[in-house]
Amino acid sequence: MALKDLELDGRWYLAGPMSGYPDFNRPTFREAAVRLRAQGLAVVNPAEIPGDEDWEWDDWMRAALHCLLGCHAVVFLSGWESSRGAQLERAIAEALEMPMFEYRNGEITPLVVQATHR
Repeated sequence: MALKDLELDGRWYLAGPMSGYPDFNRPTFREAAVRLRAQGLAVVNPAEIPGDEDWEWDDWMRAALHCLLGCHAVVFLSGWESSRGAQLERAIAEALEMPMFEYRNGEITPLVVQATHR
């Protein structure tokens, strides 16, 4: 899907795996943010959240969820399916009926997921 076909207004949140990755997967988040910002998107990158080095997972997750709630759409990076945090972000985005996309090779496509509620 070309970005020209999407509503570009609003903030786009990046979601993906961080825990267990070298440098918390920041290079992957950074690369996606740079490429999407170059295409005109206002990207909120949780890897850019300033925090304290002694924060635990739940501290980082609270800060990230605060950012997510200020966005209108979510873009999921590779590996999100096996990330506890990204799964939580997806559940919240789904509950709030936010548009969700997958990022692969610099492109975004609609994310298709099974509904968790009816």
